[in-house]
Amino acid sequence: MKEPEIIHDSVRSASLRLAKRIDDARGAIGDRSSGASESLPPVKDRRYPRTSLRSAAAFAALLFAAFFAVARVAAAAPTALPPPADAEVRAVVKDAKGEAVPDAVISLHPLDGAPLPPPSTEPVEIVQKDQEYMPYVTAVRVGTQAVFPNHDTVQHHIYSLSKAKRFEKPLYAPGSREAVLFDQPGVVTLGCNIHDWMLAYVVVLPTPYFAKTDASGTARIAVPAGSYRIEVWHPRLAAPDVREAKLGPGVAPLDYALKLKPDRRIRRSPEGKASGY
Repeated sequence: MKEPEIIHDSVRSASLRLAKRIDDARGAIGDRSSGASESLPPVKDRRYPRTSLRSAAAFAALLFAAFFAVARVAAAAPTALPPPADAEVRAVVKDAKGEAVPDAVISLHPLDGAPLPPPSTEPVEIVQKDQEYMPYVTAVRVGTQAVFPNHDTVQHHIYSLSKAKRFEKPLYAPGSREAVLFDQPGVVTLGCNIHDWMLAYVVVLPTPYFAKTDASGTARIAVPAGSYRIEVWHPRLAAPDVREAKLGPGVAPLDYALKLKPDRRIRRSPEGKASGY
């Protein structure tokens, strides 16, 4: 007997048995209840179109075939590979004389289109203290807020004319803590219209993979293994430094010898002669 016929007979037999049980139950209820409606006609008088049973059998056969096909595909599918391990990138930045360069920003930009982690909602702080901005360089991701606490006893006048963020906070009183959203990539230069020597930078980046070098000129960044464009920024960098590299566990340190321009910052007036309001 062919398989469709076996399925057809099984379905038909099951249908007849179920119908007979319903008839028996309905009949028993009718015998015990006065005035009950007439029981269903005996099962032998019922008519079950053969076309309906054939359709049910064909549908059941199709379901069985689909199930076994999916099972075979799943068994033959290769095992998913584990995600690539993270790489810790260590960058060492020195100048042309071999001296450590602090405040250099190293940023890694993925080239393989891998999804980026969501940005942090924690703001950063750029403090005004002793009539200076602290820190001198701040690196943030696009969409980050910076809070500007004034810890001095005098007023300041914070401003920026940079394309990435133009803003102004005049007569910024002691104790103020206003925030600024940095929503465009680029370098933002901060100044003070009252104290000319006050200077700071905010490096706004479209990638979450960045770090600033410390006093030893070293920065460490943990990134997923992959291909990256690596950029370096420093306030006195003479020319852009961009390179591409494939990073993974055990990657060699990134060594830089940067050519820096002279430091042209305005020198602060001797202590006791500083202006303020």
